[in-house]
Amino acid sequence: QVQLVESGGGLVQAGGSLRLSCTTSRSIFSITAMGWYRQAPGKERELVASITSGGGANYADSVKGRFTISRDNAKNTVYLQMNSLKPEDTAVYYCNAVYSYWYWGQGTQVTVSS
Repeated sequence: QVQLVESGGGLVQAGGSLRLSCTTSRSIFSITAMGWYRQAPGKERELVASITSGGGANYADSVKGRFTISRDNAKNTVYLQMNSLKPEDTAVYYCNAVYSYWYWGQGTQVTVSS
């Protein structure tokens, strides 16, 4: 069983920044991919950003140029740096890790006030 521990959510004004962290209990070298999804009230969960085992990154069009995903292999941790936040970024953000199966974190709330 893989445990994903998230941190870094909170309340921020529009234009501000937050950094989310997700630490996996299994070696990050074993992942197929790891990343972040979000779900706003009344909407489906959507991919925000992901990073593959080879280091390739993928972003939703809505966050390109504002968000950056990165990882620290020594800490088994993936980060999501979120800059220039907008009210429409408000959602619960879920960490996701793909090994043989998909695993999810418990979610962390990000609220951007206008």
